[in-house]
Amino acid sequence: MIKVGIIGAAGYTGGELIRILINHPEVEIVWAVSRSNANNYVYQVHADLFGDTDMKFAEAPTCKADVVVFCTAHGETGKLLAEYNFPEDVRILDFTNEFRVNNDEFVYGLPEINREKIKGCMKLANPGCFATCIQLAMIPALKAGIIQSDIQVSAITGSTGAGVKPSSTTHFSWRNDNMSVYKIFTHQHLAEINQTKNILAPAMADKQVNFVPYRGDFARGIHASVWFTSDKSEDEIKKIYADYYKDEPFTHFYDGNLYLKQVTNTNKCIVSVKKEGNQVLVQSVIDNLLKGAAGQATENLNLMFGLDEKTGLRLKPNAF
Repeated sequence: MIKVGIIGAAGYTGGELIRILINHPEVEIVWAVSRSNANNYVYQVHADLFGDTDMKFAEAPTCKADVVVFCTAHGETGKLLAEYNFPEDVRILDFTNEFRVNNDEFVYGLPEINREKIKGCMKLANPGCFATCIQLAMIPALKAGIIQSDIQVSAITGSTGAGVKPSSTTHFSWRNDNMSVYKIFTHQHLAEINQTKNILAPAMADKQVNFVPYRGDFARGIHASVWFTSDKSEDEIKKIYADYYKDEPFTHFYDGNLYLKQVTNTNKCIVSVKKEGNQVLVQSVIDNLLKGAAGQATENLNLMFGLDEKTGLRLKPNAF
């Protein structure tokens, strides 16, 4: 059994990871750290886990783990790594943005482009949720070299994307029946998106990715619209995407309109293509807490330890 320790286990992504891993056939969670909830039962924070686990939150790691997963706030992982000083043979899987860009020590954990590097790696940076959804809409076109313009992105996320701590824009009374833009053209996930663009399509280094993020009136999920110009036909572009994703276990090309409930509560990303004139629209949808965080982390954990990538991740969507 793979012994897993979780730090920052009381947040949304920590809760999702626990939900997956307590049912994972090859994993044992040996501790789940939450300093603010130490000695409380996990189900006192993640109430839907009542009856599934009697684990209590720990104040600090209690024993050696094979892998430590950091579900911490951005900027915290480096400090905690220095504080706990884990042995060199302990693998690290980090949810924060500290090690995603220009880092030779951590592998960037997007399996659709880095699967072979992820296998057996010791340190992994799990991609951001917006970055995952947007990159999976771009990657086949980038690798095929068919984009002839800057890339425009409009994407909307649910309230869980803002984390478990409430703020003025996450309270129900503000979020309900409402939507807004934020971090226009400056969202932190642009750094990893641009890094992937420049690696996969060096000739596009001078092309911009212009990203407008939206806050949505729903709890979970991301719907991204990515558009650019291309002289390829719609059928040619659809074939590029269908061929690229045909063997992927979780990312799928879909010849139709997308909606969030196709993917909520699953580790799937679904991508579609439409062309009008010379404008290509690629849409993609994910669950921000799963394929955008804990599900993709489990996918990566499986690869790091030589397991089938799908182990523990056959999650079912909501029909309505």
